[in-house]
Amino acid sequence: MADTTKAVLFSHRDLLRMDKADRVRACYLHACLKYVQGDFLTNTSLRERFGIEEQNSAQASRIIKEAVEAKQIVPYDPSAGRKYMKYVPWWVRGL
Repeated sequence: MADTTKAVLFSHRDLLRMDKADRVRACYLHACLKYVQGDFLTNTSLRERFGIEEQNSAQASRIIKEAVEAKQIVPYDPSAGRKYMKYVPWWVRGL
């Protein structure tokens, strides 16, 4: 078994059909993708990812909060103002 790889693929699911674990996982994976692209997860990028309207930005903030509480993402610069906060996957802190 040492020479095998296991991959788990997740199909698209609308935000309304996701439970908390799905939202946290999607947020974490979004942070990973943004990081390898040389970018950061932000409220705006998560709203774009989930198709959340700008006037509902509090919804994206709640998802980010859930992912931070689950220790899946961390602030890139904890001293940044809330409006300018950027996030990275948890493992970036160890690099």
